[in-house]
Amino acid sequence: MMYGEQLAFKRSEAGDALRVSLRTVDYLLAQGTLRGRRIGRRVVIPKSEIDRLLRRDTPIEHGVAPE
Repeated sequence: MMYGEQLAFKRSEAGDALRVSLRTVDYLLAQGTLRGRRIGRRVVIPKSEIDRLLRRDTPIEHGVAPE
């Protein structure tokens, strides 16, 4: 599937696009880090939200000493 052409994603599709589990998508939605929209009974995540999340400056903490 070509994710670049979609305007919005189902929760499972957002997880696939971000390479995270559905549980992580639900956590991000509950935390407010990722914002979704309810359309009827379905929650969709706009592509702009996924792009915004990926552009955030998030430090990676893996025990690597800074240079």
